[in-house]
Amino acid sequence: MVIKKSQIYGMLWKSCDELRGGMDASQYKDFVLAMLFIKYISDKSKNDKNFLIEIPKGCSFDDFVKLKGNVHIGEEVNKKMAKIAETNNLSGVVNVADFCDENKLGAGKDLVQTVGNLIGVFQDSGLDFGSNRSADDDLMGDAYEYLMKNFAAESGKSKGQFYTPAEVSRIIAQVINLDKADSVSKTIYDPTCGSGSLLLKALSATPNGKTGTIYGQEKDSATAGLAKMNMILHGVDTADIRQGDIIGNPRFLSENDSNALETFDFVIANPPFSTKSWLKGAKEEDIYGRWNSSIGIPPEKNGDYAFLLHIIRSMNRTGKGACILPHGVLFRGNAERNIRKYIIGRGYIEGIIGMPANLFFGTGIPACIIILDKKNADNRKGIFIIDAKNGFTKDGPKNRLREQDVRRIVDVWNKRQDIEHYARFVENSEITANDYNLNIPRYIETVNTDIEQDIEAHLKGGLPRNDIDKFSAYWTACPNLRSALFSPIKERKGYFSLKCKNEEVRQTIERHKDFISQIENYNACFNAWSKQVKTELQNLTIGSKPKKLIKDLSDKILKKFGAGSFLADIYGVYERLLVYWNETMQDDCYLISANGWKAPLSVAAKPQSPQDLSCGLLPVEIAIDEFFIDIKQKIESAQENMNSNQTLLDELIEQESGNYLDVSNFDNEKLNENNIKKRIQELDNKKDSQEIAALEKYLSLKEQIYLIKKEIKSLNERLCNKLIEKYKSLTEIDIKRLVIDKKWFSSLSTSLNGEMQTISQNLTASIIALSQRYKQTLSEIDNEIADIEKKVNNHLKSIMQERQKNEKNI
Repeated sequence: MVIKKSQIYGMLWKSCDELRGGMDASQYKDFVLAMLFIKYISDKSKNDKNFLIEIPKGCSFDDFVKLKGNVHIGEEVNKKMAKIAETNNLSGVVNVADFCDENKLGAGKDLVQTVGNLIGVFQDSGLDFGSNRSADDDLMGDAYEYLMKNFAAESGKSKGQFYTPAEVSRIIAQVINLDKADSVSKTIYDPTCGSGSLLLKALSATPNGKTGTIYGQEKDSATAGLAKMNMILHGVDTADIRQGDIIGNPRFLSENDSNALETFDFVIANPPFSTKSWLKGAKEEDIYGRWNSSIGIPPEKNGDYAFLLHIIRSMNRTGKGACILPHGVLFRGNAERNIRKYIIGRGYIEGIIGMPANLFFGTGIPACIIILDKKNADNRKGIFIIDAKNGFTKDGPKNRLREQDVRRIVDVWNKRQDIEHYARFVENSEITANDYNLNIPRYIETVNTDIEQDIEAHLKGGLPRNDIDKFSAYWTACPNLRSALFSPIKERKGYFSLKCKNEEVRQTIERHKDFISQIENYNACFNAWSKQVKTELQNLTIGSKPKKLIKDLSDKILKKFGAGSFLADIYGVYERLLVYWNETMQDDCYLISANGWKAPLSVAAKPQSPQDLSCGLLPVEIAIDEFFIDIKQKIESAQENMNSNQTLLDELIEQESGNYLDVSNFDNEKLNENNIKKRIQELDNKKDSQEIAALEKYLSLKEQIYLIKKEIKSLNERLCNKLIEKYKSLTEIDIKRLVIDKKWFSSLSTSLNGEMQTISQNLTASIIALSQRYKQTLSEIDNEIADIEKKVNNHLKSIMQERQKNEKNI
């Protein structure tokens, strides 16, 4: 049975639980990744005779499993790791972690148990990396990416720099046209590659996801090892990763001239921000021509431009590049201003994308992506700038780009589309007039979110026209909604009153014909898209490529919704599709790609209810609603009846707890049926009808509850048996219909309807806030204050009078 990615991620993160406490994530990641690597190469070697990694005798993952419980397990693991490293020239890649380190893993039995437990997690039968489920499913690579992101998140500010967020990497890969890298001879280079995540995202953006050759350099030796491991786990065996300081010791030099850098077709980088003392290993007159007195020399206390100049020098004559740098590079003066003037004058900068703050794991400051292009530099008329600082969501202590943010940036970039407050093309003449200052707010006006207070409205009341006009997007889409909500104040031009009470605003919006029309058109678009893609979904089969599928589905939903005039943001619609894809639909499609349209039912040892059954592709709940809704309704009705009787019983016990049903009245102070019956027999002689009635009511309710429970159990067993038989008889046509219509389309429809509900909620909240802002006029507030002041004075006066009276009496 194929395991879901979400389950694999859970298992992998569970391996970290064995190590947390003794060290932080920046340390325990070495142990986890080393074991993951051994598991991967062992599984691959069993299934792929041409696999490039050689596993020495006695060093497969099965041999590691045999070490569990061995008192020398740490030492033996180290030996096997070293042997694999030596055999495959992978020293510093797989043998970084010391499995004998008692300070991190514990001593004696604790170390034996910790290492054994770590091996045991990877021993799970579901973790089989021998072959991917689909031609485009990089299962191992995705698992590694998942771990690296979580390690970076847990490593803290100073230790998370080995990872570039995947969303940022995807933007870079798409804006430099890597989809046109149609030959293996195309070269992709990252001079500060970290763990290699940016390089691999770049490679995945090329045709077929493998076109192009990767080169990378990383200063930190341990991180360079991570990058090499990353390449192997992603199946990129030809990657050339070298270790060294890119400023003082660039490792990629021209074959013809040792004083010249090797150049590449694509250069990408996320260098460390604002490196101090960067000149330590270099010279002011750089022998490689990156900086000099003519170009400018970056200030010694800030190396941002040193990295940027290295990238530019490493691009060939038609090369493209992109670099992530702090916003300061756009506007800082002195030496950096002169370098900026040089770069702009050469036409190297094609675009700038301003990113949200707190996005990267190594720093909380805002950054930007500088997009470079040498091919068209001579004819460049200006720079296209995107201000994407507001497009993100909170993700724990960091911010994260959503799918819609990534897609919006890429679409706007590809179309070179001027959008107010978001993007525009800035001509060179304007940049020159600003003395080569590229600070984004100089060119793109930020949306004014400040609340403007209308003095007259505060004095006299009413809602100002300017405030109502700010909701123009709503009034454009729903032309008559404005007049349904607001009426002009006749004696005061430019001021309005709200026609309904605050608590009626949302109802007024949602019942208005224009808003209803919006919902109808919105649903019509979804139905049209569903009809358009249904055949494509039905044609999914073994070997299908889910990554290609979701690109097609998302492109079509953007086009379909983009053709209409909606209150809903089309990228919000796109986001909901991608969220559902990532959470559910992706796993389903990979299951289909591996096994076809099959819905195997997992059954517990002694199944007694539908809760003992499960199916990944076709949830049991859907089958119940489709085939056995009558039994489900009977169970629900019986459950409601039982709950009602239980409530009556609870109320009776509470009511009579200090009287007839007090536990002190019964043997061993226990309230049970035997004691109740015994008590009734005793009371028969005394003829106490009230107590007997209470006790008999108790027994009656208990009996009814028992009988209903018995009925529910019988119904559940019956439903369970019917489901087992039904799943055996399901045809491929049945499964397709239920999964596509009842699972995918139904879930997506519910999610997309939430987009319209959010719009209604947002407009409602804004209108109520506006109404509240001017609810009380200044004169009303003054009168209220005067009234309160009067009451306070009267109270003080009465206190003084009482005090004087008491003093006279004394």
